[in-house]
Amino acid sequence: MAIELNMMILGHVIQMKAESAPDKKCLIFERGEKPDVHLTYADLWKNTNKVAALLQEHGLKKGDKFAVMMRNHPEFLYAMTAGTLTGAISVPIDPRTKGEKLKYYLNNSEAKLVLITADLVENLKQILPDVPSVKAVYVNYMPWEKLPADSPYPILNQVMDGPEKMVGNHIEDPMHPMEIIYTSGTTGDPKGVVCANNRIAQYALMAQMVWKYQEDDVLYTGLSLTHGNAQAVTLMPGLVLERLVVLSERFTKSRLWDICRKFGCTTFSLLGGMATAIYSEPAKPNDADNPVKVVISAGTPRAIWEAFEKRFNVQILEWYAAVEGGFAYKPVGEGPVGSFGKPVPGLLEMKIVDENDNECPPNVIGELVSRPASGEPAHVEYYKNPEASKKKVRGGWLRSGDMAHTDENGYFFFDYRKGGGIRHNGDFVHPDYVEKVIAEHPDVTEVAVYGVPSAGGAPGELDVVAAIVPVDRAKLNLGSIYAKCRKELETNFVPSYLQVLEEIPKTISEKPQERFLIDLFEKRKEDVYTEERAKRG
Repeated sequence: MAIELNMMILGHVIQMKAESAPDKKCLIFERGEKPDVHLTYADLWKNTNKVAALLQEHGLKKGDKFAVMMRNHPEFLYAMTAGTLTGAISVPIDPRTKGEKLKYYLNNSEAKLVLITADLVENLKQILPDVPSVKAVYVNYMPWEKLPADSPYPILNQVMDGPEKMVGNHIEDPMHPMEIIYTSGTTGDPKGVVCANNRIAQYALMAQMVWKYQEDDVLYTGLSLTHGNAQAVTLMPGLVLERLVVLSERFTKSRLWDICRKFGCTTFSLLGGMATAIYSEPAKPNDADNPVKVVISAGTPRAIWEAFEKRFNVQILEWYAAVEGGFAYKPVGEGPVGSFGKPVPGLLEMKIVDENDNECPPNVIGELVSRPASGEPAHVEYYKNPEASKKKVRGGWLRSGDMAHTDENGYFFFDYRKGGGIRHNGDFVHPDYVEKVIAEHPDVTEVAVYGVPSAGGAPGELDVVAAIVPVDRAKLNLGSIYAKCRKELETNFVPSYLQVLEEIPKTISEKPQERFLIDLFEKRKEDVYTEERAKRG
């Protein structure tokens, strides 16, 4: 017996769109010099059912988990949607994950099946003997890759090229879990956030109320689909509201504007470190000649905000959220630069509290907490971790772990992650100001600022480190970078060290990973330069 379709469940949405607008193009997976992939709703529905049938053939039932480990490819979306047909729960995994962390994700989620691209198989093979829950692995190859004749694992391409299957929708409850998204684990083991199907309706509502997508908008992202941002801002709203979505395999700062010009993209989503990386690119005469109207940003550094808007002829809509919850935004042209705005009236209550849960007055830094405006307690479910779930919503408030403040008009500003922040010689250093100055140097293509324990041993004090990726290491002039900092920064903001790297390690959300930077700082002293060493050459 057919079930009543519901716009709060992804599989239902795709079936409805495939029936009402089968030939409408909904997705473009752009692949640079390789052939792009264009998909209609009919394509998406047909291929989703093939993967759903595969899950059933391997005995995955409602509530069983399967992992998807790949970059932004069509098969990722087929798999995620297939789970919402059968009730199996997808576990998206950052494609850069390997070793103990990958083993942890698979064991903690109890994944029974893994869908993975060929370029990542070696990372999986190394830990698979220690993951007893995984009973099957399917490998996907790119169209330009030759399929092996003797693959040790079944090949997903052969499933996708095989006969059509029709599984259809079998889940009726929008609160049934759609996926488990793992946090980055900056303060311990990663925690799996259980995300219900009904989130897609929330994402579509945000797109109408907050992002204000118009009928002719073309949405773009290079953020990984394993991250909540790409799903919430771009993919899900596009599919529900029938806005064309363009996806890159990964974030590219060098090709970003050319991609937007090619496909007529009118908006894209950024996370903090990405804005600085884009701004660090050498200026071009046509920077402002692009179709983008609004950049939806979570963390544009205030130091480059206005310069970014002017250089690229765009407007920034700033917002704040986390996969666990909490939401605020600053509409284009409203409020002070640097603020992420205010919560949506009537939907969410948000405040800043001190260590005793007293609300902080304006301009005093404390932890950002939130709960529904109705006064109901906040709710978070970490998979198999009730203690962490309870701690996260202590007292009915969602504890963000983000340190922030408000101004006299109630606008919120992010300051640093709890337990983070750079205090140097008594001053709190704002990394974005340092990053702006260094990013504008012609020898630098990327920069990330962080802190290491003070060489002087002062408790709570940190020395400032600027990790940089040079345009050409052979021509890098570190002395001129220090000179620029001395000229344009307060004394305590000038880096104690410049760390020269081939690339900056980042999370899937493009945030620099400080623990890896610190590890490199300790192990590779030859790449670390004080101002005195830079002068010596």
